[in-house]
Amino acid sequence: MATLSVHTGAGTDAPCVRLGGDWTVEQAGDIQRKIAELILTPGEAYRIDAAQIRRLDTTGALLLIKLARRCGSDAATVIAQGGLPERLKELLSVVDSHIAAPAPEPPARTGLLHLVEQVGETALWLWKDSLQFIAFVGAVVQTFFFVLTRPRRFRFTSLVFSIEQVGLNALPIVGLISFLIGVVLAYQGASQLRRFGAEIFVVDLIAISVLREVGILLTAIVVAGRSGSAFTAQIGSMVVHEEVDAMRTIGLDPMEVLVLPRVLALVIALPLLAFFSDILGLIGGGLMAWVTQGLSPVLFMERLQENIGFWTFGVGMIKAPVFAALISLVGCYEGFQVSGSAESVGRQTTRSVVEAIFLVIVADAVFSIFFNMIGI
Repeated sequence: MATLSVHTGAGTDAPCVRLGGDWTVEQAGDIQRKIAELILTPGEAYRIDAAQIRRLDTTGALLLIKLARRCGSDAATVIAQGGLPERLKELLSVVDSHIAAPAPEPPARTGLLHLVEQVGETALWLWKDSLQFIAFVGAVVQTFFFVLTRPRRFRFTSLVFSIEQVGLNALPIVGLISFLIGVVLAYQGASQLRRFGAEIFVVDLIAISVLREVGILLTAIVVAGRSGSAFTAQIGSMVVHEEVDAMRTIGLDPMEVLVLPRVLALVIALPLLAFFSDILGLIGGGLMAWVTQGLSPVLFMERLQENIGFWTFGVGMIKAPVFAALISLVGCYEGFQVSGSAESVGRQTTRSVVEAIFLVIVADAVFSIFFNMIGI
């Protein structure tokens, strides 16, 4: 049995904690209870008297070191002044050498310091995540060229199914939004141009806005929220249920089976959706101009043909495959980042939509600057 008692120092002697008995693993629970119940004066340094300890093992040595630290001492002092036999001093020294020093108390953080720390952690995470995404894009490109040299490995059925899901099934929502945006542009544009007697220019406003920017941008945002999130949820669910690991086990490449058909399907479908969006946007704008301004469809089409060149339409079509690649790659990448829970699926799905829309808008800004520099 282990003993532990506190003795007040006489005269100038320091108060002492006397230890005795067996400090072994069998007595560990009793020793921990006695240490917890020990009443010490705060700020007072206590001397450890361990001369009466009969048996000591590594568990007892660890508890002895913790007690010494609580008493304002350390293992070296106990070894030098505690009265332990030589064999027990050696054991205590070995145990102390393998105990990590207590971590220093972190400095108190101000609000500004905490903000700087959060900014730094976020920047570091963005850097690492960007490198992982670039590596993922490289793996997809490598898989594409690998399949290109081995056409038999390409999954044509998956491609057709994905085109149906991301393209054909998206026509109603894309068409409705584009039609309504055309209506809004025509109504708002005509009300402003009427002040200058230039209502006829509403055709130019609708055509340039829809064909160059609004049509493809709205289509890409809708597809990012609809299809990009679906890619993440589908692949993420497969990760959660370990289906991706099962694919690798039987020799199938997830890039080849899951990613490549989805990426190619969206690259094919988004330009078609953008064209459909442009047509519906022009129809909506022309209908509103006819109703509110009396601008007949024939005059609308004549004005459209006279003042709108090929590149007004071509700019939007050039953007479409790039936007499609960004949306599909982000959606598939975030799907593989799911970490084994339904909550993770929802979190990565939300992240994929936000990141895809952000990248689409950044890419659109880059395209705008580039086309302006080359005079298109």
